[in-house]
Amino acid sequence: MRPATLVRLALAGTRTDTARVVLTALSALLATLAGLAALTVLAIPTPTATEANPNRWSEQYHNALLVEPGLRGGTAFALLMLMLPVLALAGQCARLGAPARDRRLAALRLAGATPGQVTRLAVLETGVAALFGTLVGLGVYLVGRDLLHRPDARGQLALPTDVLPSPGALAGVVLGLPVVAALATAVMLRTVTTSPLGVSRKAPRERGPRPWAGVLIVLGVLSFAAIRPVAHRYDDGSQLAAWLMPLMFAASGIAAMVGVVIGTGWISYHCGLLLRRHARRPAALLAAGRLMADPWAGSRTFAALLAAVIFGGGAAAQRAYFATKDQLDREQSRLAGVDGGNNPFYLSTMDLVDGAVAVAILIATGGLIVALVEGIVARRRAYAALVATGVPRAVLSRSVAWQALTPAVPAILLALTVGTLLGRGLVAKVSTGGSSAEICEATAALCDDPATREQYTRIVYTPGIERAVPVPLEHLAWLGAGTLAAVLVTVGVGLLFLRTSTALDELRTA
Repeated sequence: MRPATLVRLALAGTRTDTARVVLTALSALLATLAGLAALTVLAIPTPTATEANPNRWSEQYHNALLVEPGLRGGTAFALLMLMLPVLALAGQCARLGAPARDRRLAALRLAGATPGQVTRLAVLETGVAALFGTLVGLGVYLVGRDLLHRPDARGQLALPTDVLPSPGALAGVVLGLPVVAALATAVMLRTVTTSPLGVSRKAPRERGPRPWAGVLIVLGVLSFAAIRPVAHRYDDGSQLAAWLMPLMFAASGIAAMVGVVIGTGWISYHCGLLLRRHARRPAALLAAGRLMADPWAGSRTFAALLAAVIFGGGAAAQRAYFATKDQLDREQSRLAGVDGGNNPFYLSTMDLVDGAVAVAILIATGGLIVALVEGIVARRRAYAALVATGVPRAVLSRSVAWQALTPAVPAILLALTVGTLLGRGLVAKVSTGGSSAEICEATAALCDDPATREQYTRIVYTPGIERAVPVPLEHLAWLGAGTLAAVLVTVGVGLLFLRTSTALDELRTA
């Protein structure tokens, strides 16, 4: 097959194929911006220690997350975490119109195309779309870098617009993401390229998923709670602690997150089982059948959203810790007779983290919309057949809503609980040691005079206090309500496509 023919076939398709290419490019653009932002933070040079700057701070910035070298790794990690919902969105976009694409590729196989040619055709479509998105993302990054380079009156910058990642790092992001997308496409289409007739046989599901995901959740939470004791055990700066702590942090967090995502399949199946036993309305019964027939659809659909909710629950627990610590420090200062004020650094940092969680939920909602619309479009002939037999479209609309919301509510509650437990596993208590301070209760002149200062001075002892960090119920409630509102918006958008997908003409389509 000549390259020109390969490109022409890759660009052919319906409006659904065009939408899939555009959404894939958009996902690649967002992932590129998140990756380049993280690399930019890591590219900030650390100055050498001097008498004027013994902490080696980068004082050309006014944000402490960029000034202090020890905080840049966490900032870059948070930016990289934003790539997870973006990559999940890309995966959902790749499924848009997948049945029609698979039939088209299978037809090419039946017409004489080899498996390699069909694979290259699909890989070219995804790879070119992702490459276009990464190149546009690189352009947006470079243009935004110039536009946002605005030093203030003190010459300090709000963002690290004065540094640039190495050319190798830039090329790794711009070229690496399309390669990953192309490889993922090749893996997803292996059944189409192998068997063009698409004949497969599945045994009927006799029982639902087993609750093994709970083991992953428990292991993740317990491992997260063990991080602080292990850190105290190896606090001598040994090489073991240098790699053990990040490994425990990543492994336990991923285990809990995977457990929640997989556990959504168990939740979906048992929600369908309860609906089938107790529901009496047709919409709920239709939803129960769908939930039991494909319980893993919830895991695929809500994966990115639940990951963002877990991260948000952990952030809420961290905010509660910093708020309690700030309150305790101010109380200690008042007992000592001094005005300690408050330190807004950590709380303002948590504002940035909450903003990142909101962006992640917004991106995950986009992927949720794509998944719901793709599911409706993929089952349009079944919906049209139901309408032809007399089922009202309103019943189908309520069925789609039941199918989306029934597993979403308990899954969101589970994600919030796991995220909170992970956060509290690190910081469940706040404690301060006892201290003493000298207070001079006289005028400034008497206190400054060594001869009279002693008779007006008293020593104030402040006892040590240990206080449990409260559960941030209000913050968690707002996070859960916002996530559920995002799911409701997703259902509303998906129902807009239901009317066109239930037209009787769909019964005549191949």
